Amino acid sequence: MSLGVVWFKRDLRVFDHLPLLQASGHAAVLPLYVYEPEIIRAPDFSAQHLCFINECLVELDQALSGRGSPLQIVHGEITHVLKRIREEFGDFTLYSHEETGNAISYARDIRVADWCKANGISWKESPSNGVVRCLSSRDEWSAIWIQRMRQPLVSAPDFLRSPSKMLTPNGLMTPRQLGRDDADKPGRQRGGRRLASQQVKLFFDKQLPHYRYSMSSPLSAEDACSRLSPYIAYGVISVRELMHKVWKMRTHIQSLPPPAQPRGALSSLKSFESRLHWHCHFIQKLESEPEIEQHNVHRGFDGLREGNFSQEYFERWRKGETGFPLIDACMKMLAHTGWINFRMRALLISFSSYQLWNHWREPALHLAREFLDYEPGIHYPQIQMQSGVTGINMLRIYNPVKQAHDQDPEGIFVKRWLPQLEQVPQAFIFEPWTMPPDVQAECGVLIGEHYPEPVVDHLATAAYARNTLWELRRDPLVRSEALNVFQRHGSRNPMREGQSRRTTRSKKSASGAETPQLPLALDIPEQDA
Repeated sequence: MSLGVVWFKRDLRVFDHLPLLQASGHAAVLPLYVYEPEIIRAPDFSAQHLCFINECLVELDQALSGRGSPLQIVHGEITHVLKRIREEFGDFTLYSHEETGNAISYARDIRVADWCKANGISWKESPSNGVVRCLSSRDEWSAIWIQRMRQPLVSAPDFLRSPSKMLTPNGLMTPRQLGRDDADKPGRQRGGRRLASQQVKLFFDKQLPHYRYSMSSPLSAEDACSRLSPYIAYGVISVRELMHKVWKMRTHIQSLPPPAQPRGALSSLKSFESRLHWHCHFIQKLESEPEIEQHNVHRGFDGLREGNFSQEYFERWRKGETGFPLIDACMKMLAHTGWINFRMRALLISFSSYQLWNHWREPALHLAREFLDYEPGIHYPQIQMQSGVTGINMLRIYNPVKQAHDQDPEGIFVKRWLPQLEQVPQAFIFEPWTMPPDVQAECGVLIGEHYPEPVVDHLATAAYARNTLWELRRDPLVRSEALNVFQRHGSRNPMREGQSRRTTRSKKSASGAETPQLPLALDIPEQDA
């Protein structure tokens, strides 16, 4: 019997799924999902991830069962599972998408490749979205990405023949059954293709006109952002599906007479399309350099903060007890929902890295557990960019008080997630420690008792961080290595949104010759998508 085994990982769909279509040519198809203990126990994994995955698996199984071959869900180390399949069915062909995951999945895939080679099993991997394995030069990437996006969507196979016998499956397993004792998040998004499709329709039909100009404030972002990121992260929908939807929507809008075109829709489409591009752009960084998960992109920043890590500061930041209302409100929302918009994500890691001067690694793991849409290839390059250790991006040291005034001017968001501050007068809502004692008594909020004192003097610590980092960046060796980092990871798209055509600048030396300087381009993140 010719058997094709389709190994589902972060691609929990049947549409636009080339490995599934390729496997459908076999006499029998065994769709497989594996609960892998080392991934489930990893420090970047949480119960909410597993619960979301389970919801996706339910619908994936329904889609596969309706085509003739149900999903086999088993628990175990993947090469042991493949060995069981071979013992039960004989030789087979293994199909999957390439995965750019954490270090555990990277090492796991190497083991699978070695096992397949040793046992004469053919493993056929298909590219995932726009990420290019063994990319020879970053200069080539954008052209490859657009070429892949323009390819026709892959139809789901109409029929799959099930093997005459099956593995003994474990079926869906709960976090507790899999050894996790953390809790699911009550306010998180739910998984599955049906909800993903509903969210696509909601975004393109109703939310799109507000997307570009309402994504930054936590007041409006919850409704203005597409909220598709967890479905993209777990492959419930593909980036290519969304790109085709963008192009179709743009054609439709442009066909309307100008008065009938929804105001802001075309510019929002451009922003959304850019973020889908940046989604793959960032994952490509981890694909090309897996060490980014563990080490600074620019090794000249090694030792900058590691020896000064404050566990107390980290705990107060993690729990939303820093004494800075916008920071704490963001952490409370994140703890409840597993999501917050990108501007606030950047604010959280900026505060941890600059005002608290903590190294990025532990905060990155905490946020990985908190973000329902955690995507390793986006997460670690973004964390490092916001922490100022890439050497090629402008420093973004956010002022948590100014950001609160800018993004939540009336304190509505802060009071929603920090109800203990509800009676604080508007004049003090973002700096409650400045309230005179009589005002504290009158509103019933005693600083240090009902709400914490600020963990640091944010202006002084920001000034220290800024001076320290700029002094380091002026070092000739650091600047030289930054150029190498840019060659490996920098954006090559000269028409990035919000930039002019000139993405680099030069200065004239004493001899009058122009000396190339680092790109001015900022890598804009995709997480608002």
